[in-house]
Amino acid sequence: MANKTSQEAHTTSSKDRSSVDKMKKEMGPAGFAGTIAGLVIIVIASVIYFINYSKTQKNADGQNEMFQAQYYFEQDSLDLALNGDGRNLGFLSIIDIYSGTEAANLSSFYAGAIYLKQQKFDEALNYLKSFSNDDYLVQARGYALTGDAYMELGNFSNAANEYEKAAAEVDDKFFSPAYLMKASLAYEKLGDFEAAIKPLDKIITEYFGASEIVNAKKHKARLEGLAGK
Repeated sequence: MANKTSQEAHTTSSKDRSSVDKMKKEMGPAGFAGTIAGLVIIVIASVIYFINYSKTQKNADGQNEMFQAQYYFEQDSLDLALNGDGRNLGFLSIIDIYSGTEAANLSSFYAGAIYLKQQKFDEALNYLKSFSNDDYLVQARGYALTGDAYMELGNFSNAANEYEKAAAEVDDKFFSPAYLMKASLAYEKLGDFEAAIKPLDKIITEYFGASEIVNAKKHKARLEGLAGK
């Protein structure tokens, strides 16, 4: 019985090889290689599609989970927004469970903002620095909050850099001047009056019509006095 099974397997294997050899002969080497390459491409494309579909679904699930956490954030129920309420996930769990998705990325922004409000500045930095967004207004806000955390920690150089990044990211008269005013203050706290004047000059010369221009001129005059100009 064993010999019969072995013979049948050998016969089947021979038939398979014969079929492949026949295909090679009919299609020619180039055609056969092309067919194999085509099959490989189809398999790879299928795998990529599955990965992208899974990631999209995972992100959609994460976005749905964020709804209640965002509601708590807007109501200033910060602990519930951060840690959940026992039935709904908080931002920290969303970051962990839906890692690699936009939902997790946006949750990092919220978590950083919450820790900043709670005066836990190192924790705020950990989350804000990992956040990035294609929406320039949101990204600018992320840079500005990072600057706020650095300011509270007394790291005025990094704070100024983050505020200037925020101003450059949005680059308009409605938001940039406020960020530049903060950058000027950070440089002043650093004791660098020359550097503190530059953001004010930028407001005055590049953002005509901005509501901060009058204050920018006043602070510029004051800083020029401190700088001995």
